[in-house]
Amino acid sequence: MTLNPQDFLGRWQVSRVIEDALTYKTATFSGRAEISDQGDCWLYAEAGHLQMQGAKPMVAERRYLWRAQECSVDIFFEDGRFFHRLELQATTQAAHWCDPDQYDVAYDFSDWPRWRSTWFVAGPKKKYVLKTQYSLAQ
Repeated sequence: MTLNPQDFLGRWQVSRVIEDALTYKTATFSGRAEISDQGDCWLYAEAGHLQMQGAKPMVAERRYLWRAQECSVDIFFEDGRFFHRLELQATTQAAHWCDPDQYDVAYDFSDWPRWRSTWFVAGPKKKYVLKTQYSLAQ
């Protein structure tokens, strides 16, 4: 399986489950993401509804900047700080240290154009798993 960075451009349906090991609570997110060409970079813009256990649903959004390479994508926070590199392989992993927290991700593209990311987050006040599924938006 060979992925091309341009394969990510377009609209995606996003479904996410967040399992917090410290509070034993689960949250869900349902929404859409669009990855669009902005000239010198791509914009990943996600919006949807976050439902946290025991709370009212709320609107949630996130944005990242993507810089495509031949066989990878460098992902940056919206303010330009480097986040991690996404290697374009059937399965791949990356990590990000944000003192004092560690963020580790596993990507799975083996069922393309459906794909998954699983984040493992650990720190003095954090311990959760964030599982996201992406599929082409209709």
